Amino acid sequence: LCAGAQEMSLSFIKTICTDLFCWLHFVPLCSGSGDELKNKTMASLRHLKNFLHQCLKQETVVSTDLPLVQELGTTLREWTQIWHKLYVSNKTTLFRNVQQMAYSLIEYRSQIVSGTLPNDDLVALKKKVTAKIDYGNRILGLDLVVRDEAGNTLDPERTSTVSLFRAHESASHSIDERIQEEKMRLQNLEKRRQTLFSGVHTYSLLINLRNFVCNIGEDAELFMSLYDPDKSEFISENFLVRWGSTGMPKEIEKLNNLPALFTDLSSSDLIRQRLFLVCQIIRVGCMELKEGKKHTGGLRRPFGVAVMDITDIAHGNIDDECKQLIMSPLIPSRVIGENEPLVAVFNKVIATREVNHKGQGLFVTLKLLPGDVFQVQKHYPHFVDRTTAIVRKMGFPEIILPGYVRNDIYVTLLQGEFDRGKKKTPKNVEVIMSVLDEEGNPMEKAIFPGAGYEGITEYKSVIYYQVKQPCWNETVKVAIPIEDVCRCHLRLTFRHRSSQDSRDKSEKPFGMAFVRLMKSDGTTLPDGKHELIVYKVDVKKADDAKTYLTLPGSYVEVEEKERQMGKSFHHAGIIPITKDSFQIATLTCSTKLTQNVDLLGLLNWRSNTERLEEILQKLMEVEGGEIIKFLQDTLDALFNIMMETSEEETYDTLLFNALVFIISLIGDIKFQHFNPVLETYISKHFSATLAYQKLTKVLNYFVGHAEDSAHTERLYAALKAFKYLFHFIVQSRILYLRWVPLRNSLQEACKHLLFEDQYRECSSVSQVFTLELKMYVIAYVFFPSYSRYIFVENLSFPHSVQLAKFTESIPDFQMVRQKLGCLVKIVESNLFKLPDCRDVLLPLITDQLSGQLDDNSNKPDLEACVQLLSTVLDMLDCKDVGPTSGHVKLIVDRLLRRVNRTVINLSLDSPFIGHYLACMTAILKQMEDAHYAQYISTFKTRQDIIDFLMETFIMFKNLMGNVFPPDWMIMNLHQMKVFLRAIDQYSDVLNKYFLDSAHFHLQLWNNYFHLIVAFLTHKSLQLESFSLEKRNKILNKYGDMRKSIGFKLRDMWNNLGQHKMKFIPAMVGPILEATLVPEPELRKATIPIFFDMMQCEHHFSTNHTFQKFENELITKLDQEVEGGRGDEQYKILLEKTPARIQSAIKVNFYKEKKREDIYIRYLYKLRDLHLDCENYTEAAYTLLLHAELLEWSDKPCAPHLIPWDGTQGWTQQELKERLFQEIMCNLDKGKMWEKAIEMAKQLVKLHENQMFDFIELSQLLKQQAQYYENIMHAMRPQPEYFAVGYYGQGFPSFLRNKMFIYRGKEYEWLEDFSLKLLKSQFPNAVKMTSTSPPGDNICNSPGQHIQCFTVKPVLNLSSQFKDKELPEQILNYYRTNEVEKFQYSRPFRKGEKDPDNEFATMWIERSTYITAYRFPGILKWFEVKSMSVEEISPLDNAIETMELANEKLSNLVQQQACDRSLPVHPLSMMLNGIVDPAVMGGFSNYEKAFFTEAYIKKNPDHLERIEVLKHLIALQVPLLDEGIRIHGEKSTEQLKPLHNRLIHARPMIYIYIYKVFVLVYFQPCSLTEKKKSRVGSVVMPYIMSSTLRRMSTISNASSGSGSSDGNSTRPAFQESVFTASCFLIFRNKLPHFQHCSEG
Repeated sequence: LCAGAQEMSLSFIKTICTDLFCWLHFVPLCSGSGDELKNKTMASLRHLKNFLHQCLKQETVVSTDLPLVQELGTTLREWTQIWHKLYVSNKTTLFRNVQQMAYSLIEYRSQIVSGTLPNDDLVALKKKVTAKIDYGNRILGLDLVVRDEAGNTLDPERTSTVSLFRAHESASHSIDERIQEEKMRLQNLEKRRQTLFSGVHTYSLLINLRNFVCNIGEDAELFMSLYDPDKSEFISENFLVRWGSTGMPKEIEKLNNLPALFTDLSSSDLIRQRLFLVCQIIRVGCMELKEGKKHTGGLRRPFGVAVMDITDIAHGNIDDECKQLIMSPLIPSRVIGENEPLVAVFNKVIATREVNHKGQGLFVTLKLLPGDVFQVQKHYPHFVDRTTAIVRKMGFPEIILPGYVRNDIYVTLLQGEFDRGKKKTPKNVEVIMSVLDEEGNPMEKAIFPGAGYEGITEYKSVIYYQVKQPCWNETVKVAIPIEDVCRCHLRLTFRHRSSQDSRDKSEKPFGMAFVRLMKSDGTTLPDGKHELIVYKVDVKKADDAKTYLTLPGSYVEVEEKERQMGKSFHHAGIIPITKDSFQIATLTCSTKLTQNVDLLGLLNWRSNTERLEEILQKLMEVEGGEIIKFLQDTLDALFNIMMETSEEETYDTLLFNALVFIISLIGDIKFQHFNPVLETYISKHFSATLAYQKLTKVLNYFVGHAEDSAHTERLYAALKAFKYLFHFIVQSRILYLRWVPLRNSLQEACKHLLFEDQYRECSSVSQVFTLELKMYVIAYVFFPSYSRYIFVENLSFPHSVQLAKFTESIPDFQMVRQKLGCLVKIVESNLFKLPDCRDVLLPLITDQLSGQLDDNSNKPDLEACVQLLSTVLDMLDCKDVGPTSGHVKLIVDRLLRRVNRTVINLSLDSPFIGHYLACMTAILKQMEDAHYAQYISTFKTRQDIIDFLMETFIMFKNLMGNVFPPDWMIMNLHQMKVFLRAIDQYSDVLNKYFLDSAHFHLQLWNNYFHLIVAFLTHKSLQLESFSLEKRNKILNKYGDMRKSIGFKLRDMWNNLGQHKMKFIPAMVGPILEATLVPEPELRKATIPIFFDMMQCEHHFSTNHTFQKFENELITKLDQEVEGGRGDEQYKILLEKTPARIQSAIKVNFYKEKKREDIYIRYLYKLRDLHLDCENYTEAAYTLLLHAELLEWSDKPCAPHLIPWDGTQGWTQQELKERLFQEIMCNLDKGKMWEKAIEMAKQLVKLHENQMFDFIELSQLLKQQAQYYENIMHAMRPQPEYFAVGYYGQGFPSFLRNKMFIYRGKEYEWLEDFSLKLLKSQFPNAVKMTSTSPPGDNICNSPGQHIQCFTVKPVLNLSSQFKDKELPEQILNYYRTNEVEKFQYSRPFRKGEKDPDNEFATMWIERSTYITAYRFPGILKWFEVKSMSVEEISPLDNAIETMELANEKLSNLVQQQACDRSLPVHPLSMMLNGIVDPAVMGGFSNYEKAFFTEAYIKKNPDHLERIEVLKHLIALQVPLLDEGIRIHGEKSTEQLKPLHNRLIHARPMIYIYIYKVFVLVYFQPCSLTEKKKSRVGSVVMPYIMSSTLRRMSTISNASSGSGSSDGNSTRPAFQESVFTASCFLIFRNKLPHFQHCSEG
């Protein structure tokens, strides 16, 4: 008990754990990322989730769950991983679909494990679950799951190959249909409509009345029906709703839910040009609204109509998913005319469509459903329940199935004309209709005004006020038992209704009319209009049914009597006839009542047996639709006659012809939908046990007298109907044997039926018929669709012999499909399961298939052949069929080669390729080892074996994974397993027949090795690419087949011996593919083959090298790696490296290996990658590497030097010139004009001094001139440089813990660059926030950490520019190009921070990085080879700050002076930024920090640098002066206030600098006047910091030479210029300064 309790508890825990596991995976993302509830939920459930994982892992009790429950858990876990990926990749639609499907599966799983479902519900739920799993797997790209009929997963070990293939095909087809339905649901509705109409014959329209809004004040009746305005006819009966005066339904429980199902609609009904839903509203109350109590009540008066156009819904043009619609407009009849018929009113409404309904109307929802009422109730139980009213069509559906019973008569009160009599105004006529029997007794509840309510006994019409010719058009349904129809009639009485209650009570009926429901000949009242005779009712006899039934009810009856009597009819006067007239219309919808006399005669044949021959003759003249309507009753009557006259032969031929006539009707295209009806009748309703005797006798007679021209037409008709005739014969014989089991055995009966009668029949035909008609008969005799009825029980060995003889008697290559189809049925029967019978039948079958699949066959019936072959193989794979080895051998000997060649000849897109491949796989699977050896021995020569093996190897290689869809995992793996065994068997054949030198066949062995490699590298076997669940499934079921085939590869290679050299270097590539498969044991087995190849080539080659092997290995390895192949280390190295880095690595590698062909190939790959990214400069430098391999000579280019898009025959000079042109073009696009000029100069020298092509030279010089002009005038943004460090063990080795410098694009800032780097290349990396070098904890961590910051390139001018005045445009180029040294400055503090002056303690840590190559180059990045760190003091920092500020201001002033079109805003911002800090104490910070006596005494060695800082500050004065002057010239009105502030601030700066720093002014003239003849060449001697530092050095030198005692604290240079400086500055400025100071 304890153990059981423990198992139960653990099982319960597992159930809860699995449910919660699924819930935890699928719930958190529902509220979306960033949702606070999600974060709280996940935080609180994390521990619970871990606990559940432990519970699931630790459970050791064997699970007793259903397999489907386990599959549900596995599926949900697999979907979870994909679901999260969809969330991350933002695939919203698919994400939501998976989410909803997962919720459904979780709910289904809970229902299954609850154990509370009834068995039927459980089976239905299983089907629903498996369908949803299969659909979800397909849309997620997962493998197809194949199942048996119970929904359990098929085990391929216990399933035949053919059955496995068929299961895959069926499952895939079902899923495709589901996906197609889903697509059609989302696609345009016209296609949905076409699909809907093409597949279904009967439809239903669901309508739900939600509300009726109209202020009537009285009770009302709503009659809703479908209406065709073009034909002015109602399609359906009425749906009746009774509405109370309070504005609620009479049945309050139906409020907001009044459903009705309009059923039996056909496609022809829905595709009408227009279709409307109409509602007639009848109020029930007084004659006039708001009349008092003294007025008559309970009168039915017309009130209004409502219409809705539902054409688009019926056609499927708009969605019908239960949308609430308003039937409008609602038109009270009194608006148009109160006494106008309601039908006329809504005809006008439909025509006008523009009446203001003022919010009144009927609120309804509609939905179109496929199927009749029973199908809808079955498939849509949530829409249709017991409360749903069923509204019938006034007519029959397209197909009337057996068992469909209906007996409805629709009566429409059309119109009348009534004499006013003694009244001054027309009467208010009310028609009262009732159904009476011949005694005058009323039939209770026989009249149905509308669906939704029970029947009533008496129906009262609507009353039109004072109308002489009222037109009602009211339709009611009369439903009475079939046996009562013959004695019932309709009675209609007419009464005047008064609005005054007292008068109305005294009013009595003034007229009466009646009509019989069945005519005197037994036929039902004909459909159509009937003019009734109106009798007076003021005599007592008018109420006596027996009296008035002796009189004619209509004027048609009067005419019939006159025809019968041959004279005019005179009324006897028993009941007087009025002058009034009245019309009704009737429509009979009955499967039991007919309006055809001839058909009625057959149905009532027992009452007229003497006329039976005439009745049967006239049956064949009855209209087909009437017979189809009463198909079951008609067939029952025919077979009843046949059974009751079994002892006679009088009627046999007539009955046979009548049956053929009916079957031929169903074969007509007009009634082709009734084929299933006939099938259903034969299988479920047919009961004539002796019919087979009559039918076979007549059929044999016709065949025996075929030469008689009188019977030819009948025989021809019989042959056309032979399918169903034979079905009737077989079914009759089966029924007979059930009743008489002891008199005859079934085997004898079938023998008699099939082999005596039918064989004799065919023999007779063959004697007298032409060949065409003979084949026609044989085709129908052996038509497969009915041959299954023959093999209902086990037959014996003699029967198989007779079957074989009979089949052989049919001429070859004629009626092949029918013959093979019949053989399929024989194989499917129990006869084929007997080994003795198989011995007889199988040779016949193989002969037939061999003849069809023979190479000489012109047009084999591939479909019929593969159906027969697959059925045979499927039967032979069953467990209960006895020994099959001999039969398999027969199939192998006769069919294997032909099946192989059929597969080879079929294209991969052939619809039969999969079927034949499955058959071939089935044959190979069922072959034993002895079969292989025996089959090879049947070949007469070695060449035959070679041909067979060659075609087999090539076929295997081409078929693996290319026929069955990728998601057919089980089928593909099953095929691979069978192929593996076959390859193993054929390997022995190679070793036995083709290994010795005399018979060695190189091509055969070569094909064999390529097949093995293709098998080994096939994608379906690469377990590493699969999920863990899928990998474990494959390993458990099939193992790793790669290892088995890999070991075979090693063994076969070792067996080659001296022949190995023949496969070098050809087999290097294929074996390399095998070694790249990441399976350790496989590599151990195959990698040594390389060393063996090296030894073989070294031993057998003349120069004892392995050059061929090496070259081939390098080439193939390059191709494989480029294709993404390799083990995990290769993947980490290559897959996570950008493509440009891969190409650059390979470029360097192949350059070192002197493989110029591969080297150039990768150069152009790298170029293309650069061009794709618009890296034109790097593309140019890449092409330059190719140009450097060429000479300026006329030597022809070697083929490997010419790029793939080049032309053969170029000289090296021609190619190099073309490369230079392309390089210059790319440099021009990259704005690297200096480098382009350098390239152009080489071409100029070539054309000027060697080629003397002056025309080309002139173009080059123009191009070169343009480059120079671009340098001086074109805008050229300077790129930023970024330092990137990759820290952590998660990076590949060539990146790990290293730093690189990247060259950014134009206008690319640090944020954009780092975001692109992290998002596109290393999405899992963590960005470091510090720029300090990381510690060991980060460098040794398993993750990825990226450090990224901006660095400044260090200017590296060439010697030609040293100590020369250069334009700023030239200098800007060299500031960011031709650089390899970069600096990064990081501020830090030493000592205590001075709150009054932070500059005193602000130090700079400067890191200098030197890269392996200069920028720009062939890459956007280069590795840092060395790094140094230095500390910059606060004073040096201040000097550098001032240098940069002066340099920036100088550049800006020069640009504004040279190009007046430039905007002035940058200059405004620069000047304002200098002036404001200066006024606010910018320069004073330097004074407080560095110019104090205390600082100088403390740091006497800083004196020279202090003077340099003073000079830098002083040099800002002329720059400011010139900048303010230019600013004034270019200022707009908006900038005038700013300019005035700058002018007022300038004197304060000058005075302050003079007083504190003793300003030195080098140039008294305007800065922009210097060398104006050279545009853009204005360069001050203070523009560069190196100039100032040189000046500082000169100062020091002068100080050393001019002061012998060394006591001088002021440099001589400064001393010499001091007086001149003061004079120069204040000569013109001092008065202005004084004026400002005074101010």
